Amino acid sequence: MMRWFAIAGGGIAVLGVIVVLVMALTSGVPGRTPDQPQGPDENLPPLAQKCPPPTTEPSPPEEAPPEPDGERTVDSESGISYAAYDEPWRPWDQVWVAGELGVEYSTGQYFVTETYSKGEYLASILSGHVPAAVNDGASLDLECVSEQVVADVRSNYYPQPNELESITDEPATLGGQPAWLRVMRLSFEEDGLDAHSELVGVALIDVGKTEAAVLYVSIPDTHSKYDDHVEEVMASVYPAS
Repeated sequence: MMRWFAIAGGGIAVLGVIVVLVMALTSGVPGRTPDQPQGPDENLPPLAQKCPPPTTEPSPPEEAPPEPDGERTVDSESGISYAAYDEPWRPWDQVWVAGELGVEYSTGQYFVTETYSKGEYLASILSGHVPAAVNDGASLDLECVSEQVVADVRSNYYPQPNELESITDEPATLGGQPAWLRVMRLSFEEDGLDAHSELVGVALIDVGKTEAAVLYVSIPDTHSKYDDHVEEVMASVYPAS
């Protein structure tokens, strides 16, 4: 009987070695073959989950053109600077974190365009930053990131429902840095609000960090004489010193 136990024990040991080898060859994850990709890491920032790094090497930044003249807003934390304007624009003095992606806007300018039952309505030129890369990598899928930021803007900053008319949706170079530029008109209805639409510009700018710089410009249709600020501000982007 002891001999049969020894034979059985030896068979179990051999079977265990075979199982370990099979698991090693299949990446050790039951139910998944080596060719199956892993799901997104839940510990990553939301944008890093939705927009994994591009598979191609990004183009190197171009040499920045001379810094534009005139007054500047400098956002050292986000890594960009851009044109600043006189009255009625005033310095942004808040830290605004809104939306599911948690884009933090702490630099820029604004002015109140009207006051209604829910408070003040603003025209704004704001910059911020958002975690968008994986771990210590700095390769960003700017198109995907900008798409997610615009979706966040529509769902969290404006009356619902709203309609989007796309004007510009393309890669760009802003201040020598790779970027993705979107310009659109958002239309909406809100009780007591005179504005029924806004011209909106959103630029995602790769500043060589794991966080992308975000530049957001919004001009309500009640103050359309400032519409040209959208294009001017985007064209004025320059790396922050």
